[in-house]
Amino acid sequence: MASKILVADDDDLLRTLMEHKLTAAGHVVVTAADGAAALVLAERERPDVIVLDAMMPERDGFEVLRELKQDTALRATPVVMLTSRKAESDIVGALKSGAAEYITKPFMPEELLTRIDRLLAAKGAA
Repeated sequence: MASKILVADDDDLLRTLMEHKLTAAGHVVVTAADGAAALVLAERERPDVIVLDAMMPERDGFEVLRELKQDTALRATPVVMLTSRKAESDIVGALKSGAAEYITKPFMPEELLTRIDRLLAAKGAA
């Protein structure tokens, strides 16, 4: 059974690239262009992994991460932060808030895919 991945990023081109790469790898992908939409989709779709950009309209990725980790139905869902924010405080803060991975942009799509597959394998959903 294919794993479901939620990709939340306000960059249309990047969302399309990630959707293509993940779909080609056999995953089902749902996308959101802002943090508020990401929360709605996470609740409705119950993805196996969530990929979050930090800087998005409506709600930023750090807010979304905190809300996901407070939701009993979603707190176990692995979250990969994928962002251009490289400050140690951002990275450490996200990891302390429950992010499973933190990848900085620009990134290698194969690395993202490998990290997602590793999270899915650990979760038993791959």
